[in-house]
Amino acid sequence: MQDDPQKRDIVNRRHFSFRLNAYFFIIFLMFSVLIIRLAILQFVEGPDLKAQENNIGSQKVMIPPIRGNILDSTGYPIAYSTSTQSLYFKLDPDIRKNLKKGSTAKEQQVEIEERMRPFAEQLSAIFAEYGDPAKQMTADDVLRQLDLGFKKNTISTPRRIKTDLTNEEIAYFMENRDLYDGIDIVEESVRHYDNSSIAVQLVGYLKKFNSAVNSLDFYKDKKEDTTDAKLKYLDQEDVGMDGIELMYQDVLRGKNGLKIYPINALSKIIGPPTITNPEKGNDLYLTINKNVQLQTEQAITDHLAYLKTSPDILKVNQKPKTGYAVAMEVNTGKVVAMASMPDYNPNVWSGGSISQEDYDNSEYYLKNGTIREVLAPYEDEKEAGRHADSMVFLGSTQKPLSVLVGLNEQLFTTSTTYNDTGTFKFGRKGSEVTIRNASNHAYGTLDPAHAIGKSSNPFMAAMIGDKMYRKYTGLEGVDKWDAYMKEFGLGVKTGSDLPFENAGIIEYYHEAESASTQSALIRASFGQQARYTVLQLAQYAATLANRGHRMKPQFVEKIVDSDGHTVQTMQPEELNTVDFKDEYWAEVEQGMRLVNVSEAFSGVNYTYASKTGTSQQSVGGKLVDNAVFIAYAPAENPVLAVAVVVPEGGFGSKGAAPIARKIFDAYDDEIGLTGTPRKATSSNDATSGTTTGTQGTAAGDSAATDSATENVD
Repeated sequence: MQDDPQKRDIVNRRHFSFRLNAYFFIIFLMFSVLIIRLAILQFVEGPDLKAQENNIGSQKVMIPPIRGNILDSTGYPIAYSTSTQSLYFKLDPDIRKNLKKGSTAKEQQVEIEERMRPFAEQLSAIFAEYGDPAKQMTADDVLRQLDLGFKKNTISTPRRIKTDLTNEEIAYFMENRDLYDGIDIVEESVRHYDNSSIAVQLVGYLKKFNSAVNSLDFYKDKKEDTTDAKLKYLDQEDVGMDGIELMYQDVLRGKNGLKIYPINALSKIIGPPTITNPEKGNDLYLTINKNVQLQTEQAITDHLAYLKTSPDILKVNQKPKTGYAVAMEVNTGKVVAMASMPDYNPNVWSGGSISQEDYDNSEYYLKNGTIREVLAPYEDEKEAGRHADSMVFLGSTQKPLSVLVGLNEQLFTTSTTYNDTGTFKFGRKGSEVTIRNASNHAYGTLDPAHAIGKSSNPFMAAMIGDKMYRKYTGLEGVDKWDAYMKEFGLGVKTGSDLPFENAGIIEYYHEAESASTQSALIRASFGQQARYTVLQLAQYAATLANRGHRMKPQFVEKIVDSDGHTVQTMQPEELNTVDFKDEYWAEVEQGMRLVNVSEAFSGVNYTYASKTGTSQQSVGGKLVDNAVFIAYAPAENPVLAVAVVVPEGGFGSKGAAPIARKIFDAYDDEIGLTGTPRKATSSNDATSGTTTGTQGTAAGDSAATDSATENVD
């Protein structure tokens, strides 16, 4: 049966009407959901979304802390920091792709510079328009800062193009960041050092953290040890690499700051930043006195120049090029001067990096020769190895301690005498070894004090070295000797905590094994079996001066915060005490006052006690004479101890004592050996004194020749 067309049409219209109503209902439902959702977004989720919008619409930039200052004991700034805005650029890692094949490194640099020249010219034009007219940079200047020859940095290291940007330069680059891929504005602390080069090796220098972390384990630990944003190290932050800058890195550093820039959806800055200022690090007041330090440095420099043409240097072709000195207060351990000469201008490290040319010129002067081995500055490394470094044998400066050892071991008494015939022999018959005095002097009858004053090698060999060998069995005598040395700070670190300090190079154990314990102890008795640092010699001299109280060398007087409040004041620290009888100390003190350095100390108005030394050392196939000198003043109630070493400087009295004299004078002028600065007194008071170290040596027995052949076999 066929359907009725009319009925079918009615059904179709009903279905269409239903579908249309359903469609409109769905549309209505969707709009209702949308409206409800919009209402929820507006009124319920609005505050949270607003917060997210602000978070997305801001850019955080860490601000490195401003480093604390380093000042001398009087408050004079030796190293100080200023805050500045700098422009950095990160090179494209592919910058060296598609260079001409087979081209040299120089040709590649030229090709890369040509590629980068339009960019450099563009920056130069911007600097000219917005920058300080006095600090304009040409395109060549920009290319130089980009270091496209990779002499100063690897390709991944951002290049600092310009520092101390003007507000206009900062605004331009921040508003047009999208036009300059790789550009970044960094607020940083720039380190400045006094141009007088005050104790530069002690103070140290800075490098960028991302470079330091690959050099020192100290910074490897710092890289991951905190999640605190204020303490987190930044890649382009300057950090200490040596000396006080490294030793007090945590004190000097301070804390990071933060800049939050508002940006739009295109990451363009749309307003001024919110700034949380960095916290400045604490300041350090050193024990170093600027004027004493500078006069110490000048004394070494002047004397080196004199020795290069002086008849006092008897060895042919022996031209000293370096000198080292430390002045340490006897009762406090405060180091008032520490000089390693020649030195350099640490401002070559400005910005945390150094050019290859500056590094080549400074390489031999970067390390502190008063606490570690430092080679003489010869361009040829092989030639440098043929000369004595900064750590030399004590020579006759060992003898005061040797006499103390002999007295305490009861090998002799203060009244015991020895007939010095000029030689002492030991060893198997037929192969004896002969120990002689300088210039083959024979000093006759000597008590312990005069053995020191005359610098008698046979006395030390026979009465101390040989008797120690006969008193003990096997290595026991060497062990005993070693223990005495360490009590005076020889063969152990001084406790200064300075980075890279050397504990000394001991050779008497090797001599005992390769030759005999007898040889080891005899040679050690007159200072030819161990090499020590100048700081160790100063500590040793101070321990002699205060009768056995070994003080920790101190370089920092106090720590002060950015508001000027004292955070910490350093107190004298005694490391150990050597307990000998007073009569033993008195005998040695008398001996040190008998040492003849009248030429170097002529006319001084203070008393002193001293010991010269001319340590002999075999280097590069030849025997050289190193000038060594220790002293303290005044002789009674000593205040200052001084140690001076001039490698290949000849006799101690000629090559080193004149330097020490100027250091004592400088200290007396600035601080005062009697508690009052001499320069503050009248000129009559300064010149009227005639008391000197007791002389008492016969003609021809000058300390100038006390050690010239100390270890002649």
